[in-house]
Amino acid sequence: MRAVEVLVASVVPMQMTIDLGRDFAGVRRAVAAECADLREHDSFPRELIARSPTLRGKEALQSRRPWPIGVTVTANSCSAAGDLPSGPNSETALSGDFLTCEVCALDGSFRWHFDASRVAPKQIDRMTQHLQNLLCAVIADAQQPVARVELLSSEERAYLLEELNRTAAPYPSERCIHELFEAQARQAADAVAVVHADERLSYGELNARANRLAHHLIALGVRPDQPVAICLQRSPAMVVGLLAILKAGGAYLPLDPSYPSGRLRQVLEDAAPRLVLADAAGRAALGDVGVDVRVVDLTTVTPPWANLPASNPDARALGLTSRHLAYVIYTSESLGTPKGVEMSHGSLVNLLWSSPKLGAPKRRTLQFTTLNFGVSFQELFSCWRDGGLLVLAQEETRADFSALLEFVWGEAIERLFLPFVALNHFAEVWGAKGVLLPSLREIYTGGEQLRVTPMLKSFFELHPRARLINQYGPTETHVVTEHHLAADPACWPQLPPIGRPIANTRVYLLDSHGEPVPFGAVGELYIGGAGVARGYLNRPELTAERFVADPFSGEAGARMYRTGDLARYLPAGDLELLGPQRRPGEDPRLRDRAR
Repeated sequence: MRAVEVLVASVVPMQMTIDLGRDFAGVRRAVAAECADLREHDSFPRELIARSPTLRGKEALQSRRPWPIGVTVTANSCSAAGDLPSGPNSETALSGDFLTCEVCALDGSFRWHFDASRVAPKQIDRMTQHLQNLLCAVIADAQQPVARVELLSSEERAYLLEELNRTAAPYPSERCIHELFEAQARQAADAVAVVHADERLSYGELNARANRLAHHLIALGVRPDQPVAICLQRSPAMVVGLLAILKAGGAYLPLDPSYPSGRLRQVLEDAAPRLVLADAAGRAALGDVGVDVRVVDLTTVTPPWANLPASNPDARALGLTSRHLAYVIYTSESLGTPKGVEMSHGSLVNLLWSSPKLGAPKRRTLQFTTLNFGVSFQELFSCWRDGGLLVLAQEETRADFSALLEFVWGEAIERLFLPFVALNHFAEVWGAKGVLLPSLREIYTGGEQLRVTPMLKSFFELHPRARLINQYGPTETHVVTEHHLAADPACWPQLPPIGRPIANTRVYLLDSHGEPVPFGAVGELYIGGAGVARGYLNRPELTAERFVADPFSGEAGARMYRTGDLARYLPAGDLELLGPQRRPGEDPRLRDRAR
């Protein structure tokens, strides 16, 4: 007979699903029953791991280490808290190597054992307060649903809702986006505003061209809040057309000529614009737009607006205010009907004013992203806000990262906006070529969770004057948070936080009942404040579902956007994103290709 060694775990794993809708008394009975059942089997054969799919991946069982979090019941009276003993001679057998709650079976006292290198004492204090609040609440009423028990103290609630959302800052809320460009055109009319291949336009020239076209659009019936489609390849004509739509009071509706014509027509049918600004590529992509849509060709040799006034249209005469729409951008959807997000001038002005303006350097900024994505707005207007120079890359350059690297070097680009996938490709190509970019100062990334790769670290180590800024924000709110990574890449975590809310933006982490979760706990991310979009074009039911009343701001009529993303606060107050940034139904292939 051969002896068989059976490894036995001293800690019994306990896994339960608690219905938060049940009252506390019912939950207590369920937990007590599970504990009684486990006491009958207070040892756990490790060979069961191989036969149990739910236990097979448990590292704590395989490595014979304690579980990360555990509960230990003793007969000794406990003090309030203590550091996690690290030696083998601990008086208490700990069930968790990260955190153990030791409970005295005789008098109900408890204390924490924790790893001080991973858990801050303030976190332990908050957990103690939460547990005390829970016990006091259920003693008063054990029949109340567990989900309705208030764990937060008034101080923590105020910290979460008010202190972390102290973002109020002045900004010209009455201004329209194009008026910021017009201000630069008055101050420095001769400064170069746009470069594309061999063509250069000064602020004065660009403003005059856009004004002439804007007067033409006004004569064609463009009015505030009216979407005007624009379907052009990247060129000065594209920039002129976008500015002209804004100056005429309309909301620009971008259509990417590289998209399938079926999708473009789907957007046209939903938005129903009366006008489409196009070039040859745009006309080919759109095909037959129907008799109800007028196409204005911006590349015609002798345009009918050539002799119209070069003066700025009067916004007051048009009835245009900052509350009217600046653009309608359709999100990428692989299933169902695409959604058109309606964004006002005032929301976008706040975004530009959320970063320092006075004395800001005039950056040479690459225009990389298609107009179908909100970040393209940042590329254009953050550059023009400061009187910088916008450099348009040709389509073949955008599609080839090796050519893009050479282009950034040759054009002495100082500011880049790149989604993470594009930034990672850019860094990989740079690593293969070893081209230094001495002019580079700022790289903004977003759209997907930033992951710091070794190549990305190497890139910024060899470009010490360049800063990496991580941004987060769905299309429905544009940029919400911003995190400037440390100057030394060696300090960067693999998954950097998304930072803190920008000016005049409020962030809430809420549970399924719409109440704030404790600091450090995971909650669904809701966004309020100046950057929230008006809603979805022609989708009132979906707008009502995702754009809900904000009960925390104290402002009448305030709304917040429900993102569907999960996040939590880190000890320093930065937000860490845990859930998917991709909207339900979004096709990541469309997103990555277009950007």
